[in-house]
Amino acid sequence: MVETLSIAVIGAPGVGKTSIIRQFIYNDFSEVYTPTRTRYVYRPSVILNGNMYELKILDVPPISSFPSSSSQVSRLCLGNFIRGGFKQVPILVVGNKRDLQRQRFMPRRAVSVLVKKTWKCGYVECSAKFNWHVVLLFKELLGIAVARGMRQNHTSIRLQGALQRNRCTIM
Repeated sequence: MVETLSIAVIGAPGVGKTSIIRQFIYNDFSEVYTPTRTRYVYRPSVILNGNMYELKILDVPPISSFPSSSSQVSRLCLGNFIRGGFKQVPILVVGNKRDLQRQRFMPRRAVSVLVKKTWKCGYVECSAKFNWHVVLLFKELLGIAVARGMRQNHTSIRLQGALQRNRCTIM
């Protein structure tokens, strides 16, 4: 039986949420920005450590005003998508557009510490444009979701630990 893992990708306008998803699933990046207007669900299948999983990736339209805590994000944005308790949902803050390193306003380490202290969750940087750490991001996310037993009903995003310990294949 193929297990289903649900993932919600949320964030501010123009940060590259859809680009990260499309790079992961289709190995595709568009230079033209097209705002996401409605929720869209992608359903790729992946193999992780010899087990097949069906992913249900929810691409949510941009959030204009971001809540101050991770529990507010879960309640505000994910609604019925997450059927379990919000405290159990792992969250990963992703800093996309790593290729624009020269334009950053804070060092990566400072951002990581701020996210861990304020939101009590993991932080990772990637570049959807150059496909840098995109597959590794999802690979670690799936590993965490499976390890936490977040199967079937609710998984959001969180990343911690080494990225090279599991095997992931996109189908």
